[in-house]
Amino acid sequence: MLGKIMLVSSYVLSAENSANKFASRREDIKKFTDKYTALYVSDKNRPRIELKAGEIMKSGLKFMDACHIACAIFAGCGYFLSVDSRLLKFKTDEVKIMNPVDFILELEMIL
Repeated sequence: MLGKIMLVSSYVLSAENSANKFASRREDIKKFTDKYTALYVSDKNRPRIELKAGEIMKSGLKFMDACHIACAIFAGCGYFLSVDSRLLKFKTDEVKIMNPVDFILELEMIL
């Protein structure tokens, strides 16, 4: 965990954000991800992402949620942060899924 924290974004987040009915939120999210994304998982990886998402969906997660996690796994992320209670219930050894507050508390303990 020591070292740099990098934001990973994906075609899944871009698609989900483009469907956001609130223009100001949509624009703010796009500006934020455009400015801070260090690694982007593109739709060129879609077949592998969706294959992994299919495995994840067996746990009961919906397609888009499973795709978000699959992108994080594909990118080699150590952590996946979310406030979505359904996502937070999913467990895997491939990426640690946490809410942002718990992540910061864990980060403080490490540093």
